[in-house]
Amino acid sequence: MSDDRVKIFDTTLRDGEQAPGCSMTLREKLRVAKALSDLRVDVIEAGFPAASPGDFEAVQGIAELNSGPIVCGLARCNPEDIEKVHAAVKAADRHRIHVFVATSAIHRQYKLKMAKEEIIKSAVGAIRLARELCDDVEFSPEDASRTELSYLAEVVAAAIEAGATTVNIPDTVGYTVPTEFDRLFRYLKDNVPRIDDITLSVHCHNDLGMAVANSLAAVAAGARQVECTINGIGERAGNCSLEEVVMAIKTRAEHFGVDTGIETTRLYPTARLVSSITGMPIPRNKAIVGENAFAHEAGIHQHGMLQHHSTYEIMRPADVGLSRSNLVLGKHSGRHAFRDRVRELGFELDEFELNRAFQEFKKLADKKKDMYDGDIEAIIMNVDSASSGPWVLRSMQVSSGTDRPSNASIALIDEHGSEVAETAEASGPVEAAFEALERATGVRLTLQKFELHSATVGDDAQGEVTVVADHDGQPYRGHGTSVDIVEAGSRAYLEVINRVLRRRERGLDSLPASSDINRASI
Repeated sequence: MSDDRVKIFDTTLRDGEQAPGCSMTLREKLRVAKALSDLRVDVIEAGFPAASPGDFEAVQGIAELNSGPIVCGLARCNPEDIEKVHAAVKAADRHRIHVFVATSAIHRQYKLKMAKEEIIKSAVGAIRLARELCDDVEFSPEDASRTELSYLAEVVAAAIEAGATTVNIPDTVGYTVPTEFDRLFRYLKDNVPRIDDITLSVHCHNDLGMAVANSLAAVAAGARQVECTINGIGERAGNCSLEEVVMAIKTRAEHFGVDTGIETTRLYPTARLVSSITGMPIPRNKAIVGENAFAHEAGIHQHGMLQHHSTYEIMRPADVGLSRSNLVLGKHSGRHAFRDRVRELGFELDEFELNRAFQEFKKLADKKKDMYDGDIEAIIMNVDSASSGPWVLRSMQVSSGTDRPSNASIALIDEHGSEVAETAEASGPVEAAFEALERATGVRLTLQKFELHSATVGDDAQGEVTVVADHDGQPYRGHGTSVDIVEAGSRAYLEVINRVLRRRERGLDSLPASSDINRASI
């Protein structure tokens, strides 16, 4: 790799998934992995195989896709973790083992209870074992930004000597600031032998809102890999945002003097996909992919934009895959026009998904007088979850009033074609619909969160509902879309019920909902 090329290491499926409420199913992870491949990331950190059988299965499934990027798995510095990573990733033509151990004084004293020499010995042994299994090995000294510089340099030098091909410097708790991080990277460049023989990487958390700034400071000081997530999702305040760091490098190329291999026109559709799957909405004012990122309301701004876009835009919407089209298709539009519009919006669907999406589009076009790009995007985001049964919503009727209880009647069809109908009464229409769904399926849930967002504009806009509900101590997330918000909520609730039932079918009810290993972070 030339010195002016920065690798993009995406950890959405590992560190990003650790954000509360962001866990994904295997099907969802494979869908995100395909989108990351289309985005042309260099590395996909697919998970932590030792964390659970589900994590191992997901990493293995992504490796078997063999879609182009290096597939990486995370491991602690012990043989069992490392061997599990290798078993999970080896199906990919290009794969990587990523090992880590904490190095800061606070971690040495309170978490590991290990001396400096023991930590170096542990890291060296792990890297050597990983190199026996894989030519591509990354090492991370956890909490590097709070580690004494001289000791950090000693650890990094030992890692390189042991065979690490990439050394990552994490700001694990989002503690550092750009000038300080710049000094740290320059210190390592000046004091670690053979450091130019490996790829120096950076991994930042956003606790003080500086993950992107700190990552860019590291790039300016010599880092040639940035670890980041789509929409900046991750533990606590999140990680370095992939779309922000990539577009900063691209937009200010004359300042940084480097480039990435990212297909930036895929940024917006990938951000929308991850938002839909995780149930974490993109803030309107989010840089690069937020709804307001290219909106101009102030009169003086609008006047300047009419003269030339560069007066108030440093990027074009098309650069990140955002269409400025408003009204698009109608009820008489054909399948070919629909397919073309889907592609223009940056989405690639197989024939099955396209057929389902087109059917849903025609149904929606009968209900809405105006159809927008956002309507098509919302349909696409729900194609996958809508086909994942075992229960499908056939019909529902809801009645409510200010002076009487609400009533809901629902009819469901299972995967064998059998139908079940139920009614329920409650204080509100959503509560009544949810109660009817629980009675019909026999699955009892405790609702934790109900979020509603508008997919487009107008009083007939689709509502996108995300629910989080608890079943036997395990949180589940569901997503639904409809012009009727009660129906949208019911579809989201039914998705949660289906996830509970699928988990039960796989015999996972007895397994813990999560693992302490899963919370490990670098």
